[in-house]
Amino acid sequence: MTATDRSIELIKAAAQAAADKLAHDIIAYDVSDVLSITDAFLLASAPNDRQVKSIVDEIEEHLLKELGAKPVRREGDRDARWVLLDYVDIVVHVQHSEERVYYALERLWKDCPEIELPADAAATRGKGEEHAQAQAAEAGEGFDDAGR
Repeated sequence: MTATDRSIELIKAAAQAAADKLAHDIIAYDVSDVLSITDAFLLASAPNDRQVKSIVDEIEEHLLKELGAKPVRREGDRDARWVLLDYVDIVVHVQHSEERVYYALERLWKDCPEIELPADAAATRGKGEEHAQAQAAEAGEGFDDAGR
């Protein structure tokens, strides 16, 4: 069994919306062979809570406006560290970068086929690591080896 055309359409639209709001490391998996509750997962991350919320809002707005899809469930809004949008056919996970590294959902689904995403979304791969390195370098500016 493979993800339906509708699921693929939703995944691609959600991935593009996430990329439009500068999400990092966007990836999608066809989980239809291993899960009966949904066809596909979309994973995306952001370096701060405010951006996580912004990405989630953009995905939700875009899917409603462009495809008439509304999530049946939205979880994690309060802390905005990991927000889940459940559209039944697909599930979208937008995580704070720290949670993304800690929970490593990619490790769980690595045996599932990846879904090809729009170029803008695919180009976000590795951006989380680049951002973390830039933040670390910025924090270390003006200090010698002893941290002074």
